[in-house]
Amino acid sequence: MEPNSDKKYLWNSNHLWEEELLLLKSIIDKTELVETIKWGGPVYVFNNKNVIGIGGFKDYFTIWFFNGVFLKDEKKKLVNAQEDKTKSLRQWRFTSKEEVNEKEVLAYINEAIENEKQGKIIKPTKKEAIVSELLQKEMDQNPALAEAFQKFAPYKQYEFLEYIETAKQEKTKLTRIEKVIPMILENIGLNDKYRKN
Repeated sequence: MEPNSDKKYLWNSNHLWEEELLLLKSIIDKTELVETIKWGGPVYVFNNKNVIGIGGFKDYFTIWFFNGVFLKDEKKKLVNAQEDKTKSLRQWRFTSKEEVNEKEVLAYINEAIENEKQGKIIKPTKKEAIVSELLQKEMDQNPALAEAFQKFAPYKQYEFLEYIETAKQEKTKLTRIEKVIPMILENIGLNDKYRKN
């Protein structure tokens, strides 16, 4: 079977939603967003900032709004896919082409673009500070580690601290600290490998 390069970018593990995703693409093409490929699927950006992405999953296809938390959502279409984890991302899920109302979809996308223009984002540095006593202890004993940690941007420091402190048991926290120390010393952020795209 000939691999079709266009289709592999529909984030679509099962090819159930090809037509539906192409319909969404045709609607998005009417906006000023630019299509890029990130994380293996189409993400639409404005001034290099992620605004929306589309994808097909087993039971639905979706548009996700990277800063969907700021949308008015008057039609009550948006869901938070991961209640505890996701602060700003919102999804609009569809299970058939008939559910896609172009006018409504465009209104939501244009509002998302407008919010982007106004700079409405949740800034990671505004999160409540996380303190990791165990990592602090390591840094107290190892000035090179402390110095390397300080070189990271605040959001990257936060990612390390969150990764360590979301572990329930101290043993797991210590294992995670062992894992991240070499990364910190080599100036590699926790999620850098996902940011290459």
